[in-house]
Amino acid sequence: MKALITGATKGIGKAIAIKLCKEGYDLVLVARNQNELEKFRDELSNFGRTIFIYAADCAVKQQVYELLNTIENEIGFIDVLVNNVGAFMPGSLFDEDDETFEMQQQINVNAGYYISKLIGKKMRVAQRGHIFNICSVASNAPVKNGGSYSVTKAAMLSLNHVLRQELAPHNVKVTAFLPGSTKTSSWDGTTIPDEKFVQPEDIAEILFTILNLSKGVNVDEVLITPLDF
Repeated sequence: MKALITGATKGIGKAIAIKLCKEGYDLVLVARNQNELEKFRDELSNFGRTIFIYAADCAVKQQVYELLNTIENEIGFIDVLVNNVGAFMPGSLFDEDDETFEMQQQINVNAGYYISKLIGKKMRVAQRGHIFNICSVASNAPVKNGGSYSVTKAAMLSLNHVLRQELAPHNVKVTAFLPGSTKTSSWDGTTIPDEKFVQPEDIAEILFTILNLSKGVNVDEVLITPLDF
């Protein structure tokens, strides 16, 4: 079994990669920084799984398609896709530069669209597979000082719904995660105690549980938020 994870060297993506590797999955890890990918691959080497790494900026369509070509020609079938890569650029929608929205659109929506199309087509033919889209509570309601982020995360949830609708007749599962405040690098420097946050490992544990549910069930959405933030 192979799992492809974008944004794999930090936060939620890293926790998911560790969990799946421990449970016997071979991994395709995607992130921008080659050195971080190599270091993470070394960390995972004790589990005895095959680890492919690929450095790509998911904001750049050409680099995403180069990744997809590599997968198609060298790596083969992907059983589990985790569209985790994301960007949060805070600010008022009315006061930001257009590029702020465009960058988040490219990373938060477009990359998942391109990757899901190729991987989803392969899953459709094989009549198996599972796609996970790491969305946000902002997918359902705008977060303060995160206008463009909220718009793009809402679009990502809509993409998730379309993928699920089109792939369900082919026995391919699609699940959205909508986490609230999660202790990732975006919270570096905060004085809020760790226990106030959702932990990336919580998401990884739930994802693995979903992968092991019966064949005929699909978990459409997982809303996971801090108890008392």
